[in-house]
Amino acid sequence: MNNIEKILTRGVEEIIPRNEFISNLNKNHNLRLKMGFDPSAPDIHLGHAVGLRKLRQLQDLGHTVVLIVADWTAQIGDPSGRSETRPMLTYEEVKYNAETYLKQFFKIVNKSKTEIRWQSEWYGKFKLENIISLTSKFTIAQFLAREDFAKRYNANQPITITELLYPLLQAYDSVVINSNVEFGGTDQKFNLLVGRDLQQKEGQSPQQCFLVPLIPGTDGKRKMSKSLNNYIGITEHPNEIYGKIMSIPDHIIEIYMRCLTDIEDHIIQELKNGLNSNNINPMDYKKLLAHEIVKQFHTQNEANLSEKNFKESVQEKNVKFEKIKFEINKLNSKEKLSKMLFNKNIITSTSEFKRLIKQNGVKLNGKTLSEDISISEIKNGYQISLGKRKNIEINF
Repeated sequence: MNNIEKILTRGVEEIIPRNEFISNLNKNHNLRLKMGFDPSAPDIHLGHAVGLRKLRQLQDLGHTVVLIVADWTAQIGDPSGRSETRPMLTYEEVKYNAETYLKQFFKIVNKSKTEIRWQSEWYGKFKLENIISLTSKFTIAQFLAREDFAKRYNANQPITITELLYPLLQAYDSVVINSNVEFGGTDQKFNLLVGRDLQQKEGQSPQQCFLVPLIPGTDGKRKMSKSLNNYIGITEHPNEIYGKIMSIPDHIIEIYMRCLTDIEDHIIQELKNGLNSNNINPMDYKKLLAHEIVKQFHTQNEANLSEKNFKESVQEKNVKFEKIKFEINKLNSKEKLSKMLFNKNIITSTSEFKRLIKQNGVKLNGKTLSEDISISEIKNGYQISLGKRKNIEINF
């Protein structure tokens, strides 16, 4: 499979219009690939990685990613697929989330071929007349045709005017940066098409809309989401990523392989045929998948070690504690254990630690912790277990 064919088929739900996109690719022009992100949460998980991998593939062909940091619309909150009004974020929350997101974004996308634009560049100068001009381009009926808005309207659930503005503001981003192709999940289809329409109304060539699937989370049922606690974060510890992959239901191994890896098609077909005929061991394919994903976001060596750790701790039930070195002179004794672990990338966020505490998933020397303790209580050689798969030994 060549690069173009892979871009068009692997991890793709729909391209609108497909022939137009292929024609533009064949012209060998430098395409401007728009990806907006709503920094309402700071971390990237494998669900986000589906679209980001597409951007990287096109960058490798010479095209430019234009990353829109939605610092303006994030304060509204994207209503796509939601059944209720979203709370507005503060600017400080948005800025923190955006900075964290950008660090993770470039684990997948090539930074040297990316143009970063913050919405506040243009919306910071917007006036009332600009808003009125923008809203005059579309009708309320057009927006109420959108599935999630229609459901809420018919159920007499509130829809705020700010939520109706969100697709318009996202669409105007496409006009400002002169987008050629916009990327998003299938839940973004309406918003991307509004951008295409607005560009035509403003006299620009309309962007193509590149839609990627919303992959299921580790439960195998609902889409991957931090709020549903069925996600795999790309900065999680290698052992955690590997272990979570090994826990997924067999029926989603295929979509993970297609959307998140470069595993060859014939291997994926073998998996599919084997599952249908019940003559393979799915664990063999999960191990391959887990190894590939850990290698992608960490290193080959860490992938090997996480595979070894899984075999010893889960399959052979021989729990080993990874020794982690901490520089004692850089630690503030008043700080909490969660911050100490976060600073070493052992956990992805302090909220993850709080969640584990609630689930009785944090153990210190075998004793379950009921609260986040001060690091003054931690001594050299203490062993900490975080969930089922992450075991570390503190070394100063």
